[in-house]
Amino acid sequence: QVQLVESGGGLVQAGGSLRLSCAAVGNIFSINAMGWYRQAPGKQRELVATITSGGNTNYADSVKGRFTISRDNAKKTVYLQMNSLKPEDTAVYYCNADIGRHWYSSPSAYWGQGTQVTVST
Repeated sequence: QVQLVESGGGLVQAGGSLRLSCAAVGNIFSINAMGWYRQAPGKQRELVATITSGGNTNYADSVKGRFTISRDNAKKTVYLQMNSLKPEDTAVYYCNADIGRHWYSSPSAYWGQGTQVTVST
């Protein structure tokens, strides 16, 4: 069994910072791309940032220059450093990872349980 365990959400004032973490635990052979998505009330889930196993990153235009995604492959963990937070960043943030459980199986997408980020004015 594989789980993505998220931590680090909370309430912060506009202009502040938060760091999210997501650790993959369980029977894991390999992890390809990892990423963060978010869903605000009444809106669809949207991509925030992704990072490949080699460290290539991709960001939504709305967070470029403010958010930084990184990963520690040894710890099977992905991070999202969020600076200069705005009220419109308020959402539930979900971790995502493409994980292969065996050398002979194709990777599957896994999701974390979500962590609330609230930015007040």
